[in-house]
Amino acid sequence: MENLMPANTEDTDRDIRIRTAQAKAVDRMKADPDLARSITSTTGIIQDGLACNIRQGNFTLVSDLGRGMGGDAHGPSPSFYARAAIASCVAMAVKMHAANKGKVFKTVEVTVETDMHDLALFGIGGMSAAPLQTDISIVIDSDEEHGVVANIVDTALARDPWYLALRDKQMVATTLEQITPEG
Repeated sequence: MENLMPANTEDTDRDIRIRTAQAKAVDRMKADPDLARSITSTTGIIQDGLACNIRQGNFTLVSDLGRGMGGDAHGPSPSFYARAAIASCVAMAVKMHAANKGKVFKTVEVTVETDMHDLALFGIGGMSAAPLQTDISIVIDSDEEHGVVANIVDTALARDPWYLALRDKQMVATTLEQITPEG
């Protein structure tokens, strides 16, 4: 995989910065546990076609389906963003846990592969539209002993919110509000 970010020649200094920032965050949350809980809202709006404009605070992105599914391919599909969320969250969790332990992981590469059957999107075949299987591959460039690396990865996965959201059942509440023209 092509490295999209420039290599940092001062990995140790960067890891110290990560460790220091996170220690301060933990201290703030321990002093006021209410700071540890957050509710975040992301909104997607579709007006014409299937392109969805997504907004969270100052961040925006577009998701769309390809022409073969009736979209215009104005952006990646929702499944791209789902896999990207898992891959980036796992990679960041592993890297931050390594930094917090004082271990140098030169690179952390996470690949998320989903096996899906699209007939279920259309209610054909009686199966779930959820992925049939999700495989996560983690490749780490480090001089640390394998047992140390494996322990850090296991700890990161046990604490990673989006990995756990994928792996574990959870409560999902849906509300519906219909806007109707006044007549």
